[in-house]
Amino acid sequence: MLIKLSVFEREKALREQREAFWGCKMESVERFLWEHFIRPMYTREGYNPYNTLVYAIILGLAIIYTYRWIIKPLKIKVDEKLFYAVTPMTVFGATVRALIDGGVLEPHPLILTPGIFFTAFFLILPALFADSRLKTYPKITVGWGTILALYANYLLITHVKSWEPYELTLFYTVVFFLPILVYYKFRPFEKLYLLPISAHIFDIGSTVVAIHYYGYREVHWLENILVQKFGAFVYYPWIVFILVVVYYGLRYLVPDEEERKYWYLAIYILGLGPAIRDPAQMVLQIVG
Repeated sequence: MLIKLSVFEREKALREQREAFWGCKMESVERFLWEHFIRPMYTREGYNPYNTLVYAIILGLAIIYTYRWIIKPLKIKVDEKLFYAVTPMTVFGATVRALIDGGVLEPHPLILTPGIFFTAFFLILPALFADSRLKTYPKITVGWGTILALYANYLLITHVKSWEPYELTLFYTVVFFLPILVYYKFRPFEKLYLLPISAHIFDIGSTVVAIHYYGYREVHWLENILVQKFGAFVYYPWIVFILVVVYYGLRYLVPDEEERKYWYLAIYILGLGPAIRDPAQMVLQIVG
């Protein structure tokens, strides 16, 4: 009886230890996910090495498989028309994100970063399928995205506090883009790549204005280190350097022209999104 009792107690103790161990593990995992992934979505405290790496992997896989499983089967040519087709939906997603920061909309995971990317993707997907099936491409895609973008911008315009940040953003965008055009004239590269470059130059302009004039903080962890050390204008040469590396890297790593252009499209969206969001956020928050 004593032996059986000790065995029972030992098994009970081991079970309790196991439950405590896995309970601690789960609590640690939950805490990690909260601190590095969930909380930054709501607080805008910025990206960190963990979520940056995970989001980059997800992005890379999304680009590869949406091209192979959606764009190619639908026989959608990757050219300027596709860039223009996805622009209204990108404007919608970016503006909605700004409306949250401006206090117009309540936060929700589906319209916070990165959730808004998935939301916009699943909103545009039926339009692309419809356009392909009805042979109306890109009319339905553009029309559907435009309706959503117009509604989001209606909410934006009716809550604007000052247009000054937008004016400064446009000024710096022009100033920053002129050297690119001069370089392109004498050392031309793929013309389609001018679209992602222009989107990122717009983003650079808004970021410089936000940090230099209004005291905002860069949310990307590496760029924040550079800005803290060298000032807001370091953002321009840094992003241009990245764009150059990405361009030649893709030309080397992605020999298929159509697939490479699809990567250009992804870079365009990644630039245009924050380029639209940042000045929209500022005009909602800054009193003129």
